[in-house]
Amino acid sequence: MFKFVFPKIQYKEKAIEFINEFRKYKSEINGCGALDGYLEAATYEAWLSKVLADIDIANIEKPRVPALTYFYVREEDDKIIGMINIRLALNDFLRKEGGHIGYCIRPTERRKHYATDMLKEALNVCDVVGIKEVLLTCDKINVASANVIKNCGGELEAEFYSDTFQEEIQRYVIKR
Repeated sequence: MFKFVFPKIQYKEKAIEFINEFRKYKSEINGCGALDGYLEAATYEAWLSKVLADIDIANIEKPRVPALTYFYVREEDDKIIGMINIRLALNDFLRKEGGHIGYCIRPTERRKHYATDMLKEALNVCDVVGIKEVLLTCDKINVASANVIKNCGGELEAEFYSDTFQEEIQRYVIKR
C-alpha cells in the first residue's frame, strides 16, 4: 500500500536519499517541486517553506501558481517511492509546456506501475479541487511517461518543439 505524505521535517533524510538516487543513476528529475534545486542551492528546510508558500493561494507571487507537493510513500517501509506536484492553476507557460501535474518515480522502483497508481491518486485530488480537464506533458521520447498518462485516460492534444526544453513535447488532456 502507498499513501501521499505532505512533506515535513521528519522526511528530510529520506527526501535527500530519494534525490541522491536520481543523481547516482544520472536520471532526469521532474515533478519534485524543485526539491533537487533547493538541496543544491539551499536547504531542505528552505524547500519546506517553499512548499508551504505554494499552497498560500492568496499570496502566491506571479508568475508562480499554487501547487500541492507530495511524497508517494510505501507504507510497509516508509520509503519515498515517488513525488508528485499538482498545480492548482496554470500560467501561460504551464498551460502550454508544463501542465497540472509533474511526477517522478525513483530509478530503482520503476516499471512496477507505481507511476500509474500515483497519477490516479493525483487525479482524485484534482477531482476534489475541481480541475475537470487535467493537462499533462512529457518529452516525446519518454514513452514510459506517455503510457502512464494514456493508462489514466490521457488523450494526446498537441505535439510541438519546446524552445525551453530543446525537445519535442507531447501535451495530453485527461477529462474528468
